[in-house]
Amino acid sequence: MALAGKIFKALKQTRDKISEAFDLVRKEKVSIESLDQLEETLILADIGIDTVEKALDVIKNNKKNNFIQEVENYLISVLPENINDEEYFSKPMVILMVGVNGTGKTTSCAKLAKYYKTQGKKVLMIAADTYRAAAVDQLKVWSNRLNVEMIYNESSNQPSSVLFDGLTAAKSQKSDIIIVDTAGRLQTSKNLMSELEKMYRLAKKNFSSFNINSLITIDASLGQNSLIQAKDFNSIINLDGAILTKMDGTAKGGIVFPLYNESNISVKFIGTGEDLNDLHKFNRNEYIQSILGINNTA
Repeated sequence: MALAGKIFKALKQTRDKISEAFDLVRKEKVSIESLDQLEETLILADIGIDTVEKALDVIKNNKKNNFIQEVENYLISVLPENINDEEYFSKPMVILMVGVNGTGKTTSCAKLAKYYKTQGKKVLMIAADTYRAAAVDQLKVWSNRLNVEMIYNESSNQPSSVLFDGLTAAKSQKSDIIIVDTAGRLQTSKNLMSELEKMYRLAKKNFSSFNINSLITIDASLGQNSLIQAKDFNSIINLDGAILTKMDGTAKGGIVFPLYNESNISVKFIGTGEDLNDLHKFNRNEYIQSILGINNTA
């Protein structure tokens, strides 16, 4: 299945509800009732009230024309442009993976390692989750399967120390991509959030030869709760983007919009399953076409 096909399939639950509502608008020729139904559907899909209201205005202003195409153009325009990976590779890149427990963070680390290794990059993983022994074991399994080196220290409970050692090794080995698995934490845990901030500052201060990035893993099925999590993490470490996980199991695929509009956090990757290949670079055109059910190439 092509990449576009996997994303289209993963967004099926979101698309089915949105397409049905748009079909009603078409059949009833933009009536008050059909627009109310569409508004409710789009809000339930977590597209965000501001974006929904403006999309409805687009329909009202283009009801005699092909308003679906105009809605597509509008939705594409409010998301950031697709970025070429090479823009990030002016120097080696560190990806600090953060998020709450249960969002697929450790698995996403492995998927990212596979993604970048496939691109020919020299990848190193750092197991900086010193709280959950299973996280280190899980990452070991992935690193062996991918044939990617992993730095860890089972005798240390200091994640900053593990991070420092790992980045030192990455520098000496001339790694291109360094993926750091951190402990899952609730954004309300002040001690753990302070610890995360310390790790971020350590990397920024001591490893200027690296491009330090932070990505948050977000469970797409949690909707607005995920938005709250992202805002709180962003206030601590300045998130560079998000990975949407479990997209294939939710009808709330619209969280991409409020993430960017309200927090300036852009989605970088979408997870569409459990396999190592089920991580795809976010493309705003593919995404919009997949939730609207148009130009499908699946």
